[in-house]
Amino acid sequence: MQLLLIFGIVFAIAAVLFALQNNALVTVTVALWHFESTLAVVLLLAIGLGVLIAGLVSTPAVLRGQWSGARLRRQVVALDKEKAALEQRIAVLEAEAARSRPQPPPADAEPQRFAGLKSILTGGEQAPKPPAA
Repeated sequence: MQLLLIFGIVFAIAAVLFALQNNALVTVTVALWHFESTLAVVLLLAIGLGVLIAGLVSTPAVLRGQWSGARLRRQVVALDKEKAALEQRIAVLEAEAARSRPQPPPADAEPQRFAGLKSILTGGEQAPKPPAA
């Protein structure tokens, strides 16, 4: 803000110096309209008119850019929400998949033996079943 104030003061000093150095009387004629003033005033009015025209011409492009930026920001917010929802869904599905997988037996547990293995190998004799523990 202070830099802008300093720039404004320097610009005002330059404009005053310009006006003091260009104090010749000039006449501007446009169609039926006549305007007499100093050269500095005429030039400053021309510059001001140019700035006004440039501002009016560039306004639609600036507005279009602001609208486009706002639309893109809304899209980013919507996509972030969708991403969060999908990440949550992935976490739920991974937890569900982990629950549905068969759990491997503990490493120190003895594997279960097939009780009817002896009967299959001997040709049909039934082996006594081990007592339930």
